[in-house]
Amino acid sequence: MAETKFALGLDYGTNSVRALIVNISNGDEIATYVYDYKRGRAGIITDEKDANIARQDPMDYIEGLRGSIKGALEKAAQVKGFSPENIIGIGVDTTGSTPIPVDRNGQPLSFSPEFKDNINALAWLWKDHSSHAEAEEITDLARKMHPEYLTKCGGVYSSEWFFSKVLHCLRVDPAVFRAAYSWVELADFIPSLLTGESKPENLKRSICAAGHKAMYNKNWGGLPAKNFLNTLAPELGTLRNRLYTEAYTSDTTAGVLSEEKAKDLRLQAGIPVSVGAFDAHMGAVGAGIGPGTLVKIIGTSTCDMMVVPDREKLPDIPGLCGIVDGSILPGCFGLEAGQSAVGDIFNWFVENLTTFTDSNQAQDMHQSLTEKAGSLKPGESGLLALDWNNGNRTVLVDARLTGLIVGQTLNTKPEEIYRALIEATGYGARIIINRFEEYGIKVEEVIACGGIAEKNPLLMQIYADIFERPIKVSRSSQTCALGAAMFGAVVGGKERSGYRSVEEAIERMSGVKPTVYYPGKKRSLIYSKLFRLYQQLHDIFGTHQYSSNLYNVMKELLQIKQETREHA
Repeated sequence: MAETKFALGLDYGTNSVRALIVNISNGDEIATYVYDYKRGRAGIITDEKDANIARQDPMDYIEGLRGSIKGALEKAAQVKGFSPENIIGIGVDTTGSTPIPVDRNGQPLSFSPEFKDNINALAWLWKDHSSHAEAEEITDLARKMHPEYLTKCGGVYSSEWFFSKVLHCLRVDPAVFRAAYSWVELADFIPSLLTGESKPENLKRSICAAGHKAMYNKNWGGLPAKNFLNTLAPELGTLRNRLYTEAYTSDTTAGVLSEEKAKDLRLQAGIPVSVGAFDAHMGAVGAGIGPGTLVKIIGTSTCDMMVVPDREKLPDIPGLCGIVDGSILPGCFGLEAGQSAVGDIFNWFVENLTTFTDSNQAQDMHQSLTEKAGSLKPGESGLLALDWNNGNRTVLVDARLTGLIVGQTLNTKPEEIYRALIEATGYGARIIINRFEEYGIKVEEVIACGGIAEKNPLLMQIYADIFERPIKVSRSSQTCALGAAMFGAVVGGKERSGYRSVEEAIERMSGVKPTVYYPGKKRSLIYSKLFRLYQQLHDIFGTHQYSSNLYNVMKELLQIKQETREHA
């Protein structure tokens, strides 16, 4: 009888790293372990002087690698038929864009005595928006010199992305910029730790990170032209020579597990390691993405992912976070959209506008507010919110937009606000669906994944009602790590895994739960009225073109509120 083979998926999230060991024949998840980052607040290092700053200590990544894998191996050892020798491949996903300034040997600058206390020498986490001015500068210059750069990233370059952050570092801390031999995305850094190949010029860089966040595209020779970067700053043009000229899909082997790292992690040396990618893109794979399927990864923020075969003609779609060939599935354009805050908005409300003393009490508060909000009907509160507490990622691509709640009275209750915030994130998600379909990308199926999709039936039902279509939930509660493990299985080789492509791995290793959230006709009718008002707020606060006033909004909210209560 053939031995069971396994793959290891590593999922580097905003607050922790998860290691997942998967049976490659059927997707059974036999062991998982989550290692919480130790530094900062839940792993995030901030600065009281600038609320836009969000950094991480790369030492958390290294300690997390060791801690998560060892924890998962200890659990897997209790499973009959498991042996570390039967792990045939390792896949990696991370947050992004999370670039790290590194020295000539690929070591983070923060590890050197000179920069150990310098916040700018740390990893620049995806949610760092301190470079919003540089993002606007890059956008303006690209419109003049190379408008094609913007057509593949939604028309606007973001402060969450690679070159904005690197340029901001040059402006605020030239010493760190000068000391950095290169900058490496976290998605490329973790494979380098595993393989022992850390020199920046030798890394196989991720097409996912390069294409979605660094304006990389083979149509114009890879990264942005040197004269374009020189115009932004001559130092950027010089840095380009020390970045990369080619990027790879995640079914490519980045290298093999080094002897040193294998000994440290108690694994076999020589295990193939896949080229990394971003967590949402791997999550889409873990959830079973294919043409016509929208995968929503719902967590602190959301990412909405779709794929279109690259043999098809695809229009440029304004407001998307990128259209990149191979970023999700090889042979398909990967389309990324999303919202900068979802779970973070609910946490903001509980942590700042309610009273609690510890994390358990905060969780109880979430549960209590959800139960009370669930007893309300659509429109009953008379409230309408905008979900821009952390800016707008799609379709406006504006990190400086802010949240808003309309319709409050002296009788407004906390659970009404809580529900309005949930609804606002649903309206924001509907805007994204509409944008896909406006440009001919039909959304035939919606699959949700992530902690909120798993744990919050109220939010899922509200979303189904707002979307006016059913929503399925991924079978796996850790789709990002599962997607990474699928790529690990693929790079492990057909002889050992049986898979020639990631699509074959998806067919065997992914699935959905029996529960499906169906829209309610009456609820959807009310939400269609509220969504129209949301669109009005969205356009008048988020665009330059809208010319109407907002006189009708409060009055229509009151009318919907009255009608809902009369028919209760």
